[in-house]
Amino acid sequence: MKDYDYVVIGLGAVGSAALYFLSKRGKRILGIDRFDPPHSMGSSHGETRITRLAVGEGREYVKFARRSQEIWQEIEKEAGIELFKQAGGLLIESGQEAWVKYGGSSFFDQTKQIAENESIPHSILGQKRLNEEFPQFNFPEKVRGYFEPSAGFVFPEKTIQAQLDLSVKNGAKVRVHQPVLGIQQKAGFVEIQLREETLRAKKVILSTGGWVKDFVDPSFQKKFKICRQVLHWVKMKEDSPLKSLNSVFMWGYGPKPTDFLYGFPSQDQETVKIASEQFLETKHPEQIDRSLSKLEQERFWKEKLEGKFVGLLPEIVRSEVCFYTVTEDARFILQPHPQMDRVSLVSACSGHGFKHASALGEMLAAQVLAE
Repeated sequence: MKDYDYVVIGLGAVGSAALYFLSKRGKRILGIDRFDPPHSMGSSHGETRITRLAVGEGREYVKFARRSQEIWQEIEKEAGIELFKQAGGLLIESGQEAWVKYGGSSFFDQTKQIAENESIPHSILGQKRLNEEFPQFNFPEKVRGYFEPSAGFVFPEKTIQAQLDLSVKNGAKVRVHQPVLGIQQKAGFVEIQLREETLRAKKVILSTGGWVKDFVDPSFQKKFKICRQVLHWVKMKEDSPLKSLNSVFMWGYGPKPTDFLYGFPSQDQETVKIASEQFLETKHPEQIDRSLSKLEQERFWKEKLEGKFVGLLPEIVRSEVCFYTVTEDARFILQPHPQMDRVSLVSACSGHGFKHASALGEMLAAQVLAE
C-alpha cells in the first residue's frame, strides 16, 4: 500500500490549485482525477471564464477573486504562459424590474455597493454613455450599466494545465483516469480505494465538483444541486461591432435568475461566446445530457439573443455542455467532511467559482499543512 502525506481527489479549478500549493512544500503529494484534466466533463472548461472583483454574490468572496488574479499573474511569470486578460467588465441591468440572481435585492445594486465598500474602481453608465461606448448592444430605454476595469477573463484549461505542470515540476505525482471508489478514515490516515489498489494519506482534499455526491451520505447530498449549462459560439457579421468588443459582459434583462446573458470578446474574430444560466436539476453528473440539438440552439437564439446585439447572425457555430454544482443560497461549501476530520471538502462553487478557484486552492493547502 502506497503512503502519501496529502492527496487531492479531483483536479479541476480548485483541486489543481491546491495540488500546486501543496507541491511547493516538498511533501509526498498525489493528485487523482477520474478523467484527464483539463477536460470537458466538469465545470472548468469552455475557453474562457469571467473574473471580477465586485462579486455581487457576496462581499466575502472579493478577497478570493482579488488573490486569484494575483496568483494567475504569478503563474504566468513562472510558466511563461498567458492565463488572464484584465479586459474590463460590463454589468447591464435593463428590465422593468431589477434582475435578482439568488434572491434578495438587485444584483446590480449589490455589485455597486460591494465595489464602493471594497474601494474597487468602477463607473456607473446611463443610457447615453452606454450607447456611445458600447455600440455592440441594442439597449432598451430603461437601462443602466456598471463598468469595472479590473474585471476580465481567464483561460480555464490553460490555468488548470499550468497548475498541474508546475505541481509535477515540484515533485507531486498525478494519476489520471482513476475513479476513486471510496474513502474511509482509519486511525491516523485516510484509505483511498481505486479500481486496482488502495492508497493511504495523512490528509485528503476532496475537490470533485458534482461527484462530491459519491463521497457523502444521502442527507448531505441534498445540499448539492447539479444543473446542466450550455455555452454557445455565435457567428458574427463581417462588419459586426462585436469584433471590437474588448470587455466581458453580464446582462440581466428581467427579474428572474434565468433572464440573463453573459459573454466574452471574440477569440477568433468569427464568433462570440455567449451563454445564459438555467437551474433545472439533474441528480448526478453522470446523468447529464451532453448532446445538443439544432432545436436547442434555435431556441437559445429566439428566446435569449434575438434583437439584443448588433451584427450577430442567427447561426450558432458550436456549443458545449458543462454544469454547475449549486447550493440553495449559491454559497460555497468549504468544510471538513461530515464524518471524516482528515478530509477537507470543497464544493459547490455554484456557477461563480473559477474566479476564486486558485485562491481557494491556496487556502485549502495552507489549512491542511497547518493541521
